[in-house]
Amino acid sequence: MKGASSTAALATTAMLKAPGTDALSFQSNSTSCCSHLIAAGLGERVFFPNQTVYEDRIDSYWSVSAQLRPNCVIQPQSAEEVSLTVTTLVGDSGCQFAVRSGGHTTWAGANNIENGVTIDLGDMNTTTFHPENSTVTILPGSRWLQVYQTLDAIGMTVPGGRAGTVGVAGLVTGGGNSFYSAQTGMVCDAVVNYEVVLASGEIIYANNDANPDLFRALKGGSGNFGIVTRFDMEAFEASKLWGGATMYNKTYSDQLLDAMVDFTDHVVDDQLSSSIIFWTYQPALLDTVVLAAYENTAGEVAPPAFDKYMAIPANISSTMRITNISDITHELEQPTGYRDMWFTLSFKNDERVLSKAVELHNQLVEEMKIESSDGDFITQCMFQPMPSLYAKQSVEKGGNMLGLDKVKENAILWLATLAVKGADQELIGRQKMITWVNAVEEYATSIDAHNDWIYLNYADSTQKPLESYGAENVEKIRAAAAKYDPTGVFQTRVPGGFKISHVTAV
Repeated sequence: MKGASSTAALATTAMLKAPGTDALSFQSNSTSCCSHLIAAGLGERVFFPNQTVYEDRIDSYWSVSAQLRPNCVIQPQSAEEVSLTVTTLVGDSGCQFAVRSGGHTTWAGANNIENGVTIDLGDMNTTTFHPENSTVTILPGSRWLQVYQTLDAIGMTVPGGRAGTVGVAGLVTGGGNSFYSAQTGMVCDAVVNYEVVLASGEIIYANNDANPDLFRALKGGSGNFGIVTRFDMEAFEASKLWGGATMYNKTYSDQLLDAMVDFTDHVVDDQLSSSIIFWTYQPALLDTVVLAAYENTAGEVAPPAFDKYMAIPANISSTMRITNISDITHELEQPTGYRDMWFTLSFKNDERVLSKAVELHNQLVEEMKIESSDGDFITQCMFQPMPSLYAKQSVEKGGNMLGLDKVKENAILWLATLAVKGADQELIGRQKMITWVNAVEEYATSIDAHNDWIYLNYADSTQKPLESYGAENVEKIRAAAAKYDPTGVFQTRVPGGFKISHVTAV
């Protein structure tokens, strides 16, 4: 979209008269950066506080903690409009901006900004299958449920997120774990081509042949290079899945931990199955229960890999069934409307560490019961297998930046979460979360079970996932950022996310 000042004036007038628009609010919140976008001919895509689209998009951030209020939101609908948006903002040295895909990252500033412009890719959300080469083009504003629903209809699928509301771009550029990781490696390993808008406005492709250094760097390097406006991924025929969630009384904790450790050590024997277990305080129950999510991507009911889980004699409820991936990922959601805090670690597949994490989780719950006036908080102490097989599959696909190949033993990926209502509760809860995570890390280190690797997509803003990738991969990311963004726009003008410029030593 291009236009002269007269076009901008007409666009501004139209916006002031649009339903849901408060003209005075528009005038008071209009900044030079937003005005530049209108003058560039993007007025139809720019939205201001008190406009319906603006308010709806802010409300759609999964975590209340991320619901900052930028001066305006722009929703480009093509790579060309993203390019024009970027060059317009870069042209004014006072303009800072954020980039949003699905908006699922929990912490303030990761994908949104105060006193700046948020580029919201939510209108770029189509999924297109190419039968001639069995690839799928997915635009960055898509959420995984949309992707799966499109592909389910034609009997195809891709490795992707396990919760349907998670956005495509953030998950893929951060690496991505999926139901298929034991078979195909991490989600980023399935990408065969990226379309990227650079800070210069140039639209380029990154694949094995074109810009191969950027192609590799994007596989875990997050938002350090530009804005990805298209992902081309390998697709394959989809089978029905056996899966769902089973709820257990916490009195079965020891048996469930033993089953998780055993499952992790035998993923190599059944690469079609996956398992997640987590201890969670649920306010509706006023108690902690254990939820286990089991999946087999070939639709085999209760294969031998789950024998130890299946031997646990009682459960509160179960939704295990034969279904498709859309249905499963729709089920594996968490409530909205909370201020969410996520932290993550990884450690050796040692039951002692898992048990310590659960013990400290239960202490946290009791402390939060005292701090919370109404008991309306949710916790998760989640364990997922990270067997050495995942890294081997990634290497066979060409490799990525994650550095998992330096973790030689089977490992556990741990996610610790707390969801609360109110900023005061978030402040209290954050300190308790830090205490919990530090204690688990110290214990794992004390028994030589700690791994340095940090999963970027689960990491809190205070953690250092890029450093955990290893010196060689850090330098590859740094070199690609310097080459494709030589003026450092995505290091300084886009402050959100994990920045390679903040990595000083590995």
